[in-house]
Formats: sequence, C-alpha cells, structure tokens
Amino acid sequence: MALAQRKSDALTARIAGLDLQVGDWSEAARKDALSRLAAMGLPDRRDEYWRYTDPAALTAPAAPAAAPSDADDGALVFDSIDRLRLVFVDGVFDAAASDDPALAGVEISRLAEGGALHWARDLYGTLETRAQTPVARPLATLNTAFARDGVLIRVTERAVRPVALIYRQGSKGSDAILHHCVKVEAGSELTVLESGTAAARVNCVLEVDIAEGGRFHHIRMQGRDHDRHALTHVFARLAAESLFKSFTLTANGRLTRNEAVIEILGDDAVAHVAGAALGDGDFHQDDTVFVTHGAERGESRQVFKKVLRNGATGVFQGKILVKQGAQKTDGYQISQSLLLDEDSQFLAKPELEIYADDVKCSHGSTSGAIDETALFYLRSRGLPEKAAQSLLVLAFLAEALAEIEDEALAEDIRARLENWLTRQEASAATMDGDAPEARG
Repeated sequence: MALAQRKSDALTARIAGLDLQVGDWSEAARKDALSRLAAMGLPDRRDEYWRYTDPAALTAPAAPAAAPSDADDGALVFDSIDRLRLVFVDGVFDAAASDDPALAGVEISRLAEGGALHWARDLYGTLETRAQTPVARPLATLNTAFARDGVLIRVTERAVRPVALIYRQGSKGSDAILHHCVKVEAGSELTVLESGTAAARVNCVLEVDIAEGGRFHHIRMQGRDHDRHALTHVFARLAAESLFKSFTLTANGRLTRNEAVIEILGDDAVAHVAGAALGDGDFHQDDTVFVTHGAERGESRQVFKKVLRNGATGVFQGKILVKQGAQKTDGYQISQSLLLDEDSQFLAKPELEIYADDVKCSHGSTSGAIDETALFYLRSRGLPEKAAQSLLVLAFLAEALAEIEDEALAEDIRARLENWLTRQEASAATMDGDAPEARG
C-alpha cells in the first residue's frame, strides 16, 4: 500500500502543471490514458522494469536544468540529404523554421491543430495502450494524456523525400512532451529522420501502423547535448509482408532511455530494431525492446552495440515473444558492449519466450575490452594508439550500422561517428602530455 501511495503521490506532483487537451478528436484517448495512468502511478527504481535505470529525473515535477547547446546539431544532421524539415523548439512546432509540409508528397498535420475529426483518432494512443501488456509503461501513458504537439503523417504511396523531425532547445528548463502518429497505407513507403536536443527533458512517443506491404524506415540521432534527459517510445504494428526498420545513434546525454515495442501481426513481416551508443563519463543509456511474433514466417532482428568509457553505463533489456501458431519465425537478438576502461559497465537482460515449435530464434550478449591482438597489429602498421582504437570501435559498431538500408544515410552517420571518435582522440591527447599527438 505504501508503494502504491508513493507512486500516486509522484503522479499528482508530476501532472500538476500539465493541461489535458479537450474538445477535439483526441479527447477520448486522452481521458482514457489519464484514467489508466491514475491506476498505475509513476514508476520507480523498485519496479523490475526499471531496475537498471533510475526514472527519478523522468518523473520529477520539474525538468533538470540543461543549458541549450550552442551547436544546432539537429539542423546539421542529414544536411546532405534531400529531406522535408519540420522543426520543433522546446516541443512546439516552429512553422517559420520548417519547410512546407506539402512538399513531402504525404499527408501531414499537427497534433496541436485540433479539430472535431481526424484519421489519427483510430491510431492515437491505440498502440501505446496495446503495449501496456504484459509490462506497464506509465510514462508512455502520461505522454498520450498530455502530449502538447507532434506530427500526424499518413502515407498512401512512396514519399518523395524523407520527413526530418528536427528538435531544438530554447530554454534550460524546457520540458517537452511530443506524440507522433504515422499511418503507412498498403504498398506505401516512408522514411522518418529525427535529430536534435528537443528540451532539457523530453518524453516522445512515435506510433507507427504499417498496412500490408508497407515499408517504414526510422533513423534517429541523439547528439552532443550532454545534460539531456530523454525518454522515447516507438510503438509499431505490422501487417502482412510489411517492413519496419529503426536505427538510433546515441552520443552523450546524461540519461537516455529508448523503448521499442513491435507487434508482428501479419505473415511474412519484417521488423529490425538497432542502435549504437557512445558514452563518455556521466552517461547512462538504456535500450529496452519487446518484439512479439503473432504470425507465420515473421523475421525480427535486435542489434545493439555500446562503446563506453570513463564510468559510462549502458543497459539493454530485450525480449522476443513467439506466440502459439507463429511458425517459421526467425528471431535474432544481439547486444554487445565495448568497455574502454574498468570504470564503465554494461547491464543486459536478453530474453526469449517461445510457444511455437518450428522457429529459429537466438540471442546473445557479450561485454569486453578492445582486442589487444588487433590493436597491436594496427599499431605495428604505424597507426597511433588512439587512431587504431577508433578503427576497432568503428568495426565493432558495423553490424548495427548495417541495419540502415539507405546507404547515403548510413554514410552520413558513419562520418559523424568518425568525428565523435576524432574529438575523443583529441580530448585524450590534451589530457595526456606523453601522447605523441599532444607533443606535436
């Protein structure tokens, strides 16, 4: 009883300054979410689901202060890609800084625009609600109830260019709650790009419903803003012969938790979720993934790689559930970390739960240091130690990057990884007076 009361009190404090939007098509979903949220309360460290990541900063009444980044990384990422730019500042759409949504060749509107009726009425909050079983996700429910803005995208054919959601932080105490809905109709295709800081604290939900034969690609960059506290959820539902691919690169950030809940409901559907994380110092990054196979001949891949140094922490919680009758399922899960010192740690909880007898499922999780033999080989060929280490890090991350289907986007991310590693080399050289690079 004391635990339930504590969660309820935390919820009361958290939502005290939030307004429930009423009077439009989303009202019923928001009221339902608020009712469900009241029954759940907010999570705390005692919940099994949060045992590796303390949610206190995400559930506190006010966002922890974070100075806005001087560099507008959100706008610069994917700058070489022909894309439609939709900009949000502190979680609010900025029309003046955005492109005309009509240029994407798809139907785009704003969550905050309201109105009496919208196609998203049947999607908003639906996948989030389905994802509450078997594990409660109250912070996603809070998002459904109180989201202030977001985009609603409906695709009926192949989009002519990717839709880029660019997030900017304007104030050091900003607290953004964003909710996006994407409906990919039969045979259509869309790529969504996400980048930027968004706010000092951000709670973002992306619901994706993919009809038969639809294809959806999602690539997200979480960049250089060190003090960011971020919680993201991706909820996806796949019909027959559809495809869902999501990749996230996380570099820096004080606390980041990325959740993905994928339901494969149609035969011959494919779902890939991948991520690469590079953490230095006071860095905690958590990938939590749940993939359900509920149809025949489904394929899923979970590929997560983390490179950690100077006391950084990485977390992976991943599960593949194969329901009865989901024969010929092919499920693959791998989570690995590269620890560049003895102070960093990687916490992993891989799971398989299988109720069909004709499947091919595997999972693995490893953690280790740089391969000294490989490092010696590269150094013997004349490479400085830090440069050799960077090459081995890129090779370690290659399997996750291979999940990006568009080679131009993959190359953009590789270049940013190389830049991040170069900055780390320079930083290490500055602190180490004996390093050859420092002596130059």
